[in-house]
Amino acid sequence: MIRNILFDFDGTLYDTVEGIEKSAQYALQKLGISAQLEELKCFAGPPLVDIFMEKFGFSHEKAWEARGLFQERYIPIGVYESRPFPGMKDFLSALKDRGLTLAVATSKPLELAEQLLRSAGMRELFTVVHGSTLGGNNNSKQAVVESVIAALGAKKEDCVLIGDTKYDVAGAHAAGIAFIGVRYGYAAPLELETAGADAIAEDLAQLEKMLTAREVLV
Repeated sequence: MIRNILFDFDGTLYDTVEGIEKSAQYALQKLGISAQLEELKCFAGPPLVDIFMEKFGFSHEKAWEARGLFQERYIPIGVYESRPFPGMKDFLSALKDRGLTLAVATSKPLELAEQLLRSAGMRELFTVVHGSTLGGNNNSKQAVVESVIAALGAKKEDCVLIGDTKYDVAGAHAAGIAFIGVRYGYAAPLELETAGADAIAEDLAQLEKMLTAREVLV
């Protein structure tokens, strides 16, 4: 029985891509690099330093510089260019009413995730919210997932991570728990299948059915 539902944040609970794309574009422009917004959707979710290195071939030092420039725009402006996915609060409340324990495991800075959850009136629905720090590179998904499981005092077989990208799949499986992908997030076509998602939900209605079944991903 799955009793503990861990959620990724960007692309899973919240549609944050607008602010992230624009802030990545801002950072790149400051470094003399031109990029279209549609090229920068990949920045929603992964650790920033890692994705600057992977996407643009930056050195570790230059990626840290780009991360600082990203935050120059994101913290005062970009974080507010976001919103919960439609129906999310009701969906989470329905799971909570079924006796399931909800948590957030995100590579997003914890302070920003907490701020957005409070603004949407959703913070009280989660028993645990873990993320990274504003002053460091975003923690690996595996590390965050493991810290949430430990904070809950849960068994791994009773947990599942809900997410939207290959980074979430890898983090869940490295931490030893099951993974359900959501199709409405930011993954490229076939990304979740190729990464080895245990199941994929097309929308919140299908996800709720999966999570409230007597046995999930047995």
